[in-house]
Amino acid sequence: MHVRIFAAVWLLVCAFLAVVAWGFQAPFSYDPVGPRAYPLLLLFLMATAAAWLLYKPGDAGNRPISWPLARKVTLCVLALVAYALLFEPLGFVLSTALVGFSLGLLFNGRPIPSLVSGVLMGVLLYGLFDYLLDVPLPLGVFGLLEN
Repeated sequence: MHVRIFAAVWLLVCAFLAVVAWGFQAPFSYDPVGPRAYPLLLLFLMATAAAWLLYKPGDAGNRPISWPLARKVTLCVLALVAYALLFEPLGFVLSTALVGFSLGLLFNGRPIPSLVSGVLMGVLLYGLFDYLLDVPLPLGVFGLLEN
């Protein structure tokens, strides 16, 4: 599969997901911009990158994507899907630590630094969002410690 074909397909996926995200509504207002701003911003950034690859793919434009790279991208997408599925039941801190550790290993990180960075990312981002930005995040299994 060539980079331009991948970019064109990804651009179509971004357009489809933008249509889906446009309909996001929250039953109560917890954020002044609403629930659709974050996914639409991410989709805009991904679509911009896909359009750039479609227009100017660089050196990789005429080469097929290597199987090791395709495997790594697939594992990365699966890790992010697992993150989305485990976000509520495990909570933000634990699911973020697990995905940070997994992605660290996936991109050739050493186990101990990957584990430390995953745990720090989960704890520090929870503190940032929950305490500084007042964005409530699920505690999951740590909800037992709250009482």
